[in-house]
Amino acid sequence: MKDPITKILKRIFLLVLVGCASIFIWGTVKTYQGAPPIPKRVVSQSGEVLLTSSNIVRGKAAFQEADLMDYGSVYGNGAYFGEDFTASLLHEWALQMNQMYAKQQYQTTYDKLSKAQKVTVNAEVQTQLQHPKVKNNVLTLSNTASAALKDVVVKTQHQLMHTNKRTGYVQERSLTATKALDTADFFWYTSWTSVAHRPGVNYSYTNNWPYDPLVGNTPTSATFIWTWVSIGFLLAGIGGVIYFYFAHISAPVEDVGEVIIKGFPKLTPSQRKTGKYFISVALLFLIQILAGVLMAHYYSERGGFFGLNIISLLPFNVLKAIHIQTAIFWIAISWIGAGIFLMPFISGKEPKHQGLLVDILFVAIWAVGIGTLAGLYAGIKGWLPGNSWFWFGNQGLTYLQLGRFDQLALFIGLFLWVFIIARALWPALRGKKGFGTLEHLLFYSGFSIAAMYAFGMFPITWIMKSFTLTDFWRWWVVHLWVEGTFEFFAIVATAYILVVLGFISRKTAERSTWFELILVFLGGIVGTGHHMYWIGEPWIWLSIGSMFAFVEVLPLLLMIVEAIEYRKHMKNEKGFAHKVALTYLMGSGFWNFFGAGVMGGLINAPLINYYEHGTFLTLAHAHTSMFGAFGLLGIGLMYFGLRYLVGDNGWSNKPAIWAFWFYNIGMLLWCLLNFWPIGFEQLNAVFMHSYVYARSVAFYNKTLVWQWLRMPGDVFFAAGALLMSWDIYRKVRIGMKNYRQRNA
Repeated sequence: MKDPITKILKRIFLLVLVGCASIFIWGTVKTYQGAPPIPKRVVSQSGEVLLTSSNIVRGKAAFQEADLMDYGSVYGNGAYFGEDFTASLLHEWALQMNQMYAKQQYQTTYDKLSKAQKVTVNAEVQTQLQHPKVKNNVLTLSNTASAALKDVVVKTQHQLMHTNKRTGYVQERSLTATKALDTADFFWYTSWTSVAHRPGVNYSYTNNWPYDPLVGNTPTSATFIWTWVSIGFLLAGIGGVIYFYFAHISAPVEDVGEVIIKGFPKLTPSQRKTGKYFISVALLFLIQILAGVLMAHYYSERGGFFGLNIISLLPFNVLKAIHIQTAIFWIAISWIGAGIFLMPFISGKEPKHQGLLVDILFVAIWAVGIGTLAGLYAGIKGWLPGNSWFWFGNQGLTYLQLGRFDQLALFIGLFLWVFIIARALWPALRGKKGFGTLEHLLFYSGFSIAAMYAFGMFPITWIMKSFTLTDFWRWWVVHLWVEGTFEFFAIVATAYILVVLGFISRKTAERSTWFELILVFLGGIVGTGHHMYWIGEPWIWLSIGSMFAFVEVLPLLLMIVEAIEYRKHMKNEKGFAHKVALTYLMGSGFWNFFGAGVMGGLINAPLINYYEHGTFLTLAHAHTSMFGAFGLLGIGLMYFGLRYLVGDNGWSNKPAIWAFWFYNIGMLLWCLLNFWPIGFEQLNAVFMHSYVYARSVAFYNKTLVWQWLRMPGDVFFAAGALLMSWDIYRKVRIGMKNYRQRNA
């Protein structure tokens, strides 16, 4: 008998999906219409051509080729080790103009002017910066602004061409003198868009970001208004969700299901072959941590590693690219391996040659992985000729660093995984009525993970001219992957495991899953807009982006409630075989709520994000949500498979449980001793001074004690990783040994 509440929830979900997709499509159209224009030419008042649109576009390409987004940032997006190039060039341009006008009007330096004289000079500079003269897509600057522009871009070109151990910058070999000048022109263009007012309004293309009193950039009225509206929306949503969950969704205590997988059944060939996937997870995880440890150390000692000059061999941007891509790979492989392992249990059958396909996929994954790591390094080092860096090197976009060829290979590999799980699921899908069972949802979630990656490959053969539009599509992948399809898979996979373990009934699982999916897609789709406040997008994202971003917290709140219920079930089960897997799933629920929900929610409100954007508080959110939510989930799913791979003979919970607590202690110490102390001080520095100061080496040098205090958290976290990696390797070997003994 069909559950009437589930039936209603499915209809609501369909309305939410169509409605949110429609809003997002409308927002996409408005984004293309409102993206900052790229001037055909920038000329001085006397007619000198300073730069052209070709310089800006070529500079954007050079910026990506050198992967400078993994050293510093543009519009606050990228790495936080180096400066924000947008804020830095904007501030320097205004300083130069102030000095020039002080000399022209008062024959002295700016710092020697009286207060009234400074006000006069500042007013003139701000007027010129905020009210550009654009006609027929030609931007005309005063001779003073033009002279200041030339000084700034030449200075930036020089900085890009020379290694600076004080700042930790390593000369990018891909940047010739011409490319470096074009890159400086591109940086200047982003700074111009951040201060030049949109036609007909009194704020810039970036909604007056970054905060810099020198140029008159302060929060807009919309930034204030939508902050309070979104907070009110969140509070109302919490009340509504909690009421509906406990009134209509939450299962009564006696509503438990039947254990579907009893004991340790004989494994299929494809299940036995997942062991090498799990060992790969351990190996890639260790590589990621090693890169992360070196990166963290560079904040304390920018010129090397305990006196060793390794920064030229392993510059920060190389390590950042490796750190991110290995994280994506090992989390993906853990999900891929666990998905392959789970499918035969669901369908009760294994298609012919499934094991062969699993082997082919494994080889393909490692081919892409090795090619990616080699390409990342070769591209940044400038070893790839012509435009081949775009195809086989590093595209220079944080989270999407892979060359286009590697992206296409990964895309194909993900769909091969979908094909593998679809073959295994097919008997179960045919046996279920309708299209909304847990089995169907599991297939949809896998398909959506593969399909969503396509949006990171626009246009297919070369870069976009506009950085605003490039970053728009980058966030389509990054956010909709994490807050959309990843959450989709996490919710469904967790629900199914609880069903097969007999913790909850199928009816309750499907009801709860559909309710959480409504909330996930309600916030996850349109909520992507909170990444688009300050990158040249139209103001609409301040409104709908902020409101729907807070909806993302609501399903994560339910994960805490459910984690408490899981713990009760686990304590009541004597000799429970899946303590490790469920412990990691509970940890994932906690960090999903606290790392993604609480720490993400704290920085998503427009007024807070205006000052916080691109600071260490974002790092706290990123680390605890990426590993805490999705990493722990992947490890939990992996240990679920390992439990059956090993069976009763030779299993031990202790190493994995110890590793779990080492991870949690490590993340807590990161927050208490590094991310939060530096982040809140950085937030204060933005508010009291300017964003450009808060991202400067001068500021970071005042936080060296806290930078060194990153080490205790790293030690605990690395200890957990080493212990877990050894445990995975040992358990896979035991599983293989047990299988050989049973079949001897």
